[in-house]
Amino acid sequence: MARLRISAISYLNTAPLMWDFERGAVPDIFDITYTLPSACARQLQSGSADIGIIPAAAYTSIPGLRILPEVAIASRRPVRSILLVSKVPVEQIRSVALDTSSMTSVALTKVLFEKWLGGGRLFTPMAPDTQAMLASHDAGLLIGDPALQIDRSRYVTLDLAEEWIRLTGKPFVFAFWAVREDALASHPENDIAGIFQRSRDHGLLPDSVHHIGRTWAPRLHLSESDVETYLTQNIYYSLDSECLEGLQLFYRYAAEIGALPSAPKLHFLESRPASSANRELAV
Repeated sequence: MARLRISAISYLNTAPLMWDFERGAVPDIFDITYTLPSACARQLQSGSADIGIIPAAAYTSIPGLRILPEVAIASRRPVRSILLVSKVPVEQIRSVALDTSSMTSVALTKVLFEKWLGGGRLFTPMAPDTQAMLASHDAGLLIGDPALQIDRSRYVTLDLAEEWIRLTGKPFVFAFWAVREDALASHPENDIAGIFQRSRDHGLLPDSVHHIGRTWAPRLHLSESDVETYLTQNIYYSLDSECLEGLQLFYRYAAEIGALPSAPKLHFLESRPASSANRELAV
């Protein structure tokens, strides 16, 4: 039987999601590699991975995927790890360097400017180096761990999740697990969705969060309490009905401004092994 190849992300915010996998507490049917969010999407698209934690934006361009329900990297409040960092006030920004590690954050940046902050900005892809970004641009988009390490006292910063929530009243969904439909046929007896849901649940238990805090704090030069607060308050790990509404709105706005193609229907894999356990939600 072919093993399912998982493409995961080596960021702090995915640590709770990978809890069971990294402790051998899942069926022995998976092979795991770690990469960047955008690379997860490319691996799913090419067929070199079967399951990936993909940027929400990637779902609009990869056919044949099933979303694993109820699990996401989302936010219902400031997220801290998706930041626009600027050397000028926001209204004076004319050029933005974009960390292209996440297609979703890039699209969100463009939506916020086009819909609310003023269009006509110049966007340039760059590596996530704040000094280099701001040497040639008014502002830079930083995501993930580099954003958490920014000294906000030195710059004008805009938390993009906070801005989206303020302007729309909806949560924002940055990423979710997706599986290639053609990979499921070889594992009909396994509750794939349930495996990932339980891993998330176990990773968010208090003892697990404390362990993640102790492990990641020295890596990021943050306090353990900062890490734990980020995981329990800034990141929201459920793909619930409100998050789906926010996701649908993001897809609509991104398509309207040409930042993303029109999104297909959302196809979900239910948390049970029956082959008929798929459902659809129109976007």
